[in-house]
Amino acid sequence: MKIAVASMNGMVSEHFGYCEGFNIFEAENNQIIKSESITNPGHKPGFLPNFLNDMGVNVIIAGGMGGSAINIFNDKGIEVITGARGSSETAANSYLQGMLKSTGSVCHEHQHHDECGK
Repeated sequence: MKIAVASMNGMVSEHFGYCEGFNIFEAENNQIIKSESITNPGHKPGFLPNFLNDMGVNVIIAGGMGGSAINIFNDKGIEVITGARGSSETAANSYLQGMLKSTGSVCHEHQHHDECGK
């Protein structure tokens, strides 16, 4: 399983599309066995969900995310967790332990991207 966490300085980013990068965690038997960080290649509508899908991501975790991105992830069978906070690794571990559930936080207006996830 691969879990991507939209991140800023190792913390869960409040807005998926505007994160500085993604912490990618590979897990087996509910344990993280490998992690890597990749830079956000750019915020273009529809690009990031396809980019992460091509990397084999099964779950995406973020503070908030736009409805279009959520729909693309859902169409690709990738689980979306929004409303997360704290360190990226803690969020991934919480997900693996079944303790992180999506709040359904959807960002509606890009001009307010600094207010997502609340």
